[in-house]
Amino acid sequence: PARYPARQTLEASQAVARLHGLSEAGVVYAQQNPAVIDQGVFHNDVIAVGNGEVLFYHHDAFLETDKVLAELGDKLARRGGNFQAVCVPASAVSVQDAVRSYLFNSQLLSRADGSMLLIVPEECRSNPRVWQYLQGLTAAGGPIREVKVFDLKQSMQNGGGPACLRLRVALNEAELAAVNPGVIMTPALYDTLTAWVNKHYRDALRESDLADPQLLLECRAALDELTQILKLGAVYPFQIN
Repeated sequence: PARYPARQTLEASQAVARLHGLSEAGVVYAQQNPAVIDQGVFHNDVIAVGNGEVLFYHHDAFLETDKVLAELGDKLARRGGNFQAVCVPASAVSVQDAVRSYLFNSQLLSRADGSMLLIVPEECRSNPRVWQYLQGLTAAGGPIREVKVFDLKQSMQNGGGPACLRLRVALNEAELAAVNPGVIMTPALYDTLTAWVNKHYRDALRESDLADPQLLLECRAALDELTQILKLGAVYPFQIN
């Protein structure tokens, strides 16, 4: 990039794959297009999103796009999959429209019938070009058949769209049974966590508060109570005597 430094490198990505014990047969290293980095696309989740066998991406997202797609298709096919790429043309949605609307900072979820549901923020509906594209996308008969819009204004103003909820870990029955049940969301736990937030979260925070020892004590009390709610035990140094 000529304007902004790239935040991801091949070496770092290789280190992540190595430390996670991933096989080269199941890894594809796709380089982000430097031209879009200079337009504000600092992370891949601003220009592409994938779920299962589907990759939803902007035309200008990657360098050597054809090579990347071919490698994805080949490696997935070797594992019995059927890769499906959905390209958003630059003529329909510019990079700037994608960045402003957070089109790709979305959740792509599988539906029971095998098709996909795209969850987008209200900013997508507010952008005429993006919304027109999405209407055509769901009517085209491709893998993405439905779009749902949510007002995430507060989250967006703090730099987080639907993609901030994207982390998912697939577990089999034995693995799920080994998970601490205290961290599994239930209606009762939701009510307890809501009460915890209402009890401990300040409704305002000033710069001078950061120098107040009382803020530290409040944070520690909140975290201590949270670990008890989730049945995590002592996980913070201040909890260990």
